[in-house]
Amino acid sequence: MSESQNSPQPASAQSEPENEKSLIEVSLAGAIALAKDGKNLPAATEQFEAILAQVRTESPTGAMLLRQLWQEYVSIQRSATFWENMSDAEKGLSEKMAESNVQLQRNYMRLVQEQ
Repeated sequence: MSESQNSPQPASAQSEPENEKSLIEVSLAGAIALAKDGKNLPAATEQFEAILAQVRTESPTGAMLLRQLWQEYVSIQRSATFWENMSDAEKGLSEKMAESNVQLQRNYMRLVQEQ
């Protein structure tokens, strides 16, 4: 190994890339958190595009992959929201059917008692 590879770098030179990545990671986590609610998707996408522009300057290929991952994430969030809404609707219908069934049984019992 050469001496330049073994020599320690100044703390400021080592921390700059770490801070930048940390900032990107924090920003990406914020965009992901925003995208969890479909109502915030435009704001999340705007935040993501800013992150993507920064990543693109460092790694065009990485930016392309990051965009694909983001699109998949958004798609998965939409799907999860859809199925959650379907589940809520099914729950509501099930509760109404149970109430209706109880009412029908009461009505039947009343008719039987009247006869």
